[in-house]
Amino acid sequence: MLRNEPQITPELVAQHGLKPDEYQRILALIGRTPTFTELGIFSAMWNEHCSYKSSRLHLRGLPTKAPWVIQGPGENAGVIGIGEGLACVFKMESHNHPSYIEPYQGAATGVGGILRDVFTMGARPVACLNLLRFGAPEHPKTRHLVSGVVAGIAGYGNSFGVPTVAGSVNFHNRYDGNILVNAMAVGIAKANEIFYAKATGVGRPIVYLGSKTGRDGIHGATMASAEFDDKSEEKRPTVQVGDPFSEKLLLEACLEIMQKGCVIAIQDMGAAGLTSSAVEMGAKGDLGIELDLDKVPCRETGMTAYEMMLSESQERMLMVLDPSREAEAEAIFTKWGLDFAVIGKTTDTLRFVIKHGGEVKADLPIKELGDQAPLYDRPWVPTPARPVIEPDSVSPPLSNSDALLKLMGSPDQSSKRWVWEQYDHLILGNSIQQPGGDAAVIRIGNGPKGLALCTDVTQRYCEADPFEGGKQAVAEAWRNLTAVGSLPLALTDNLNFGNPERPEIMGQFVLAVRGIGEAASALDFPIVSGNVSLYNETQGRGILPTPSIGGVGLVEDVTRTATLAFKQEDESIILVGETVGWLGQSVYLRDVCNREEGAPPPVDLPRERKAGDAVRKLIVNRKVSAVHDLSDGGLALAVAEMAVASNIGARLETPVNTLPLHAWLFGEDQGRYVLTCATKETDSVIAEIMNAGVVAKKIGVTGGDSLTLPGEAPVPLARLRSAHENWLPDYMQAR
Repeated sequence: MLRNEPQITPELVAQHGLKPDEYQRILALIGRTPTFTELGIFSAMWNEHCSYKSSRLHLRGLPTKAPWVIQGPGENAGVIGIGEGLACVFKMESHNHPSYIEPYQGAATGVGGILRDVFTMGARPVACLNLLRFGAPEHPKTRHLVSGVVAGIAGYGNSFGVPTVAGSVNFHNRYDGNILVNAMAVGIAKANEIFYAKATGVGRPIVYLGSKTGRDGIHGATMASAEFDDKSEEKRPTVQVGDPFSEKLLLEACLEIMQKGCVIAIQDMGAAGLTSSAVEMGAKGDLGIELDLDKVPCRETGMTAYEMMLSESQERMLMVLDPSREAEAEAIFTKWGLDFAVIGKTTDTLRFVIKHGGEVKADLPIKELGDQAPLYDRPWVPTPARPVIEPDSVSPPLSNSDALLKLMGSPDQSSKRWVWEQYDHLILGNSIQQPGGDAAVIRIGNGPKGLALCTDVTQRYCEADPFEGGKQAVAEAWRNLTAVGSLPLALTDNLNFGNPERPEIMGQFVLAVRGIGEAASALDFPIVSGNVSLYNETQGRGILPTPSIGGVGLVEDVTRTATLAFKQEDESIILVGETVGWLGQSVYLRDVCNREEGAPPPVDLPRERKAGDAVRKLIVNRKVSAVHDLSDGGLALAVAEMAVASNIGARLETPVNTLPLHAWLFGEDQGRYVLTCATKETDSVIAEIMNAGVVAKKIGVTGGDSLTLPGEAPVPLARLRSAHENWLPDYMQAR
């Protein structure tokens, strides 16, 4: 045993999140008892967060390729070609556990980490997004967590200087003890200048870049791979501390040395810090790595090899450098006021060797650290099917107008302006559509091209039927990108689930992944990057299954996009898509009728594609003036949002069908849109949609200062706006 190191005991092994059989695997692999530092390295590399040991078996079947995909999963971020020699680089990741323990820093460093994943690939970040899930509003911690998380996202993103352009915020008591903070970043690079983590060449210098290493974040990845319990507050020291101003300097320095041709390989020091970044670089290149930790810049005295290898201090990179450009690269980092230190070299040994204080603290087979990580085919059971809720079986407890007002002012459906107004969504000057619509639109450079961006998931659907819920999450993202006039190109995902050791939870994961894969294939919407976050439970109570989808679409001309706001009075309102009045798992059933039950609406992918393609064509050809997809709250909520956004009212006609009116208004049938057009264009627009094999009907007309539902008195827009805009600010100001 090395000096001053603890004895390896079963208790110590368990504290590192390793099960007895996994420890036996380690002993068989290296043929001896590991050192304390080696135990920490195995803990970092073999935890769920880094090894995907419960999920990667099922992820292999996802569609990841298309002619426009340059890099799929397996790198820091995914890359797609967007024409004219440019590429879009993007990824989504979770920072759930840290954000629950310390909401400001947890959310802030989540943003910082995902930005590094993007600029590590050689891309300049152009946008951030997020997907946030909080506990019930009445829970005593929820207000504090909302405040801290939103402030953390704003504090880091605004200071770094990248607009936060879109997101999603929901509340449910299943997130009371385990909130979700999923961060997404998007960047632009030259398609032929993408940088990867694969190290090449023997004897090349390994360089440490960025901020100094401290003791913050040690065991952060291990914490993210375990359930919370009543001692979760004790894990506060595992939450990293971020500095967006240092990260901005790191961005500029990295892009400069990339431009100068100094970089052979580069890797962000994210989860598991120096350990995972070094191992991944070497293993991908079939090379060994030797590190001398005496040369690592530290901001605290007396740090051990164990602490340095597991620290998750922020704003750090690891790079394999062209030896002939070392002096040039160091001068660039010195200019930007950042640490630059040669801390090791590549070797031909296929060993991961760590030296510190004159001792070898670790000597491990580098390929096996990743390749021999446990891979589990965990037992799973399907989620029991829930009964279909027939529209006639639901008795309205309120008038349709009162139900609409209630939904407009509910926690999930109310305006999230209070959140996104804290974010700088205009910096860089390329934001074409601000938050609050179906998808954000940003200009690429000087235009005319742009990107459409969104984050989506309907977790109550996933709880009721993970397969259909997974399909719907992808279809919803595809629909939101389509609704602004973009062609959906690719997605990233963040699969948030509970404890995979419980067969019912593993069943949710397996079936949701299959649903995601089926929809992505049918819609030519490949998955190019992603993250899995498991063990989102507190004292045995899991979150709702939440497979977040981040979508990216291409806009050929940002002047030919659509928004949801009505544009003028006396225009026709057209409903696109089939309506059967599906109320199972709808927000009407949950929030108006107090019934959280039933099967979710099925997703007909061929019909989804036909409807979207028809709507997109109309937008690009400027034949429609406003477009909104139908999701939560169905037709009534969509039209109300369009009216409030424009301050132009509307009158809906009594439908010619046998559906109960509340089912027609609030049903959540999939694959539908509402659009408006000039009255004289109504017949031709409907004919074009019908010719594409999609149902379309005129259902009303815009105008006035109120919204009139069939058979009811007009509801003033001022009442709708007040209900919609006031809930969240009033909630956050309450004491």
